[in-house]
Amino acid sequence: MQILLAAIVVLPLLGAVAALLPAPPGLKGKSPDQAVLRHGVTVTGAVLALSVALAAGFDHDDPARMQATTDISWIPALGIRIHLGVDGVSLPLLVLTALLTFLSALYSYVKMPDGPSPKAFVALILVLESGTLASFAVLDLMLFFLAFEMVLIPMYFLIARWGGDGRERAAWRFILYTLLGSVVMLLGLLLIGIKGGTFDMVALATDNGSGLSHTTQLVAVLAIGVGLAVKAPMWPLHSWLPDAHTAAPTVGSVLLAGVLLKMGTYGFVRILLPITPDGVHTFAPYLAAFAVVGIIYGSLVCLALARSSAGGDLKRLIAYSSVGHMGFVLLGIATLTPTGVNGALFANIAHGLITGLLFFLVGAVKDRYGTSDLDRLSGASGAALYGKAPRLGGLLAFGAVASLGLPGLAGFWGEMLAMFGAFEPAEGLSRPAYLTFMAIAGFGTLLTAAYMLIVVRRVCMGGDGESGGHTGGHGGSAPAPTSLPDVQTYEFAAWTPLVVLTVLAGLWPAALLGLTDPAVQQLLRGGN
Repeated sequence: MQILLAAIVVLPLLGAVAALLPAPPGLKGKSPDQAVLRHGVTVTGAVLALSVALAAGFDHDDPARMQATTDISWIPALGIRIHLGVDGVSLPLLVLTALLTFLSALYSYVKMPDGPSPKAFVALILVLESGTLASFAVLDLMLFFLAFEMVLIPMYFLIARWGGDGRERAAWRFILYTLLGSVVMLLGLLLIGIKGGTFDMVALATDNGSGLSHTTQLVAVLAIGVGLAVKAPMWPLHSWLPDAHTAAPTVGSVLLAGVLLKMGTYGFVRILLPITPDGVHTFAPYLAAFAVVGIIYGSLVCLALARSSAGGDLKRLIAYSSVGHMGFVLLGIATLTPTGVNGALFANIAHGLITGLLFFLVGAVKDRYGTSDLDRLSGASGAALYGKAPRLGGLLAFGAVASLGLPGLAGFWGEMLAMFGAFEPAEGLSRPAYLTFMAIAGFGTLLTAAYMLIVVRRVCMGGDGESGGHTGGHGGSAPAPTSLPDVQTYEFAAWTPLVVLTVLAGLWPAALLGLTDPAVQQLLRGGN
């Protein structure tokens, strides 16, 4: 198990180096480009297989215990160790990362985004995967920071080199926001390590903040929280996200929404809750307030974008929906209760599956139709997917109803548990305030249903989204095709696992909650 976890983290890095080397003569296939894309599928597939093997070998009877641990000294002078391990909190995120990266590589094997050589593209995807997997596997604060930063450069280049319109501006906003947040976070991590006498997360969690003064905890939570909130993304530190999603290639958007955003919320649960409990307790109501503002803000922006003649972009709308959905994750964390934190972790996984699927689908619509502009996709001259590509339209409708939290699908349980946690927050938190937050979040679910159903009506049925009539071409755009290619074999292969897991998680939530709950209970007790 130790070797398995280390291999999961290191193999993508080795694969990235190999991707930049010339392909052996017998493996070139039709062209060097095809060979390197096949290499990406092979490496990510191997990482996924190792992740599934790790999950199968995991002791499910004791998910609160750190398993597959490696702990060796790296920089003795600073007390920094190579400490790896997984528990019920990190294991689902590891498997989700491996799955989404494999599906992205599989999709790109056939539908490579326009841009420079595939060699650099595959290498960047693999470096991104390694950094993300390391973020969920390391148990040393400095290693966490290094892994947290490791993903920024690959995503910057994926947006800047393979993105669409406005890609350079979007890439710069992404890197500047996240780097500035990371600088502040590093100061907080150093403060904890110096005052606590160690950078080891397990040792610090076991101390449960006893070695840190109240003032130290407050400063650390504020500094680390800002860095994590940028990545989460929490309102009002979210403004880099819509541009990044809109400009990114399809697989870039899938990985950004499905994997990278989870690193921020994971940091709240793994670092702040057990290591700085007093500081988190002080800031929890403010975190909850920002979370519910994000829920309402994201939903209102999506409603505005979905409106007829608003010039809304479907990719941008899905990006803003992430602000709202991640607001539920932050609200669950801010309750400081097992129910709320379990709901946050469940919502994390559900968001990765559902929003990853939605970005795949939107990318497919854009490839077929040449645009993701909602006004051009709606009306009599628009996509009308139910008639022109019924399987694609059905999948888009499925993704929309899963995103709005339909009972029986994965999106329902995380949001419900987050609101249940707000109904009875941790001792010492104002229940009237949290009841207010719960009511606002509940209203946000209604707004989510409204804009998602409008999108389905306009894109799948061809309605204008307001009056129900049909409109002609928009702005003199070229006539729409009478039929569109429906779901292709490679798309079916890339999307089916996300659909199946969304249904399974919705029908059998205990499979995931049984993993996370014992680990969450232990984290909230300070690792004891």
